[in-house]
Amino acid sequence: QVQLVESGGGLVQPGGSLRLSCAASGIIFRLYDVGWYRQAPGKQREWVATFTSRGGTNYADSVKGRFTISRDNAKNSVYLQMNSLKPEDTAVYYCNAHVASWDGWGQGTQVTVSS
Repeated sequence: QVQLVESGGGLVQPGGSLRLSCAASGIIFRLYDVGWYRQAPGKQREWVATFTSRGGTNYADSVKGRFTISRDNAKNSVYLQMNSLKPEDTAVYYCNAHVASWDGWGQGTQVTVSS
């Protein structure tokens, strides 16, 4: 059974930092592209960042230079370091694993940026 479990969300002031983690099980993690998406209230889910199985990284323009995605294949985990957080980063953040036509999702973790 495939499971993706996020952690690390919370409430942070503007300009602050958070580190999200996602632990995967039930898949051969190193073969998958992994990434993060987010969904703000009343908005569609949007892509944030991807770390491919070949080692490449990509970021949405809105987070480029502030967020860093990393992965540890030995721990079956992917991380999202979020710095210089803004109120518009407030959303539920979802971990994603992708290969071919298959996508797996975590349950999401809430990130709230507010003073």
